[in-house]
Amino acid sequence: MIDFYAGLDVSLEAANVCVVYGDGKVVREAKLATDPDAIELFLAEWGIQLKRVDLEAFSYSAWLFTALADKGLPVICIETRHAKAAVNAMLNKTDRNDAEGIAQTTRTGWFRAVHVKSESAQTSRALLVGHKTMRGRMPYMENMILGLLRPFGLKVGEISVGRFDARVRDLLAGKKELEAIVAPLLDARNAMRLQLAKPHRTVLMATRSDSAVRRMRTAPGVGALVALTFRATVDNRARIKKTTNVGAHFGLTPRRYQSGQADRIGSISKCSDELTRAMLHEAAIAILTRIPKIFKLRLWCLRLARKKGLKRAATAVARAPAVLQHRIGIGGSNFQFDASGKRGRVAAAA
Repeated sequence: MIDFYAGLDVSLEAANVCVVYGDGKVVREAKLATDPDAIELFLAEWGIQLKRVDLEAFSYSAWLFTALADKGLPVICIETRHAKAAVNAMLNKTDRNDAEGIAQTTRTGWFRAVHVKSESAQTSRALLVGHKTMRGRMPYMENMILGLLRPFGLKVGEISVGRFDARVRDLLAGKKELEAIVAPLLDARNAMRLQLAKPHRTVLMATRSDSAVRRMRTAPGVGALVALTFRATVDNRARIKKTTNVGAHFGLTPRRYQSGQADRIGSISKCSDELTRAMLHEAAIAILTRIPKIFKLRLWCLRLARKKGLKRAATAVARAPAVLQHRIGIGGSNFQFDASGKRGRVAAAA
């Protein structure tokens, strides 16, 4: 029986499809619309039995993967770096050659399959990205207003978020031309602040309705945003088989380069999801600076901070919340301190 393999190079508007034999010979190519029905028809009308259909992981791939899988095609989403290596082997960079490179990678098996998140995980991810974007624009607006006031010698000083608007308007009293410029910016900032409350409430509701996220929040330094981000990124916790692999999965372990006599340990790899890594870093900062309880993990963190500095210590410590959340999620457990309050453990939930 002859095996056939297909590679898809997909963009927003078009998809290049390449089908190869098991020996690597190209047998069929086409440029189609990025439509699951069109791709299925092209692959089905020839009457062959495909062993694998591969597409590169990108923003559109989750939707296309799900649609093709529902049609019964043996589709796999491959890791971007592996796809790039195959594409770079081609002399000329074209969409047609990219599809062939992916097909050849599919045939040889030199690729890593990527987990495609469920619809609920993608929805949670969209909520978190929207929340982060709105939260990040608030300091930007405030700093821009402060920058406009400084050339006129107007100093806001240290002020709470709630009193920022009133303080700025007091400074603008009697300066009608400047007020006409800054007042719309203040209105936009206030509107953004009100709108930010909506996704924040949605985040809190999502954490309360998910028992796994509630358990994750029992770990030190882990709040609603950290727990929900971890839950949405991992999606199926069983796919990370060993808790010791969690740090590497989120790019929190050092790179290593070894060749001949050279053996160098570098900085963390920063692979996988940047948002989750940022949230784990925030959890590490919380352990170092905001938790009053003195326990073994925090003492180790503080010693490391004195030796390496806060930033490097937080990067090193960020792996701990990830490990704790994974263990809690896998075992259906809670984090608990012992009677002395100095040691913590993942104990069975009541």
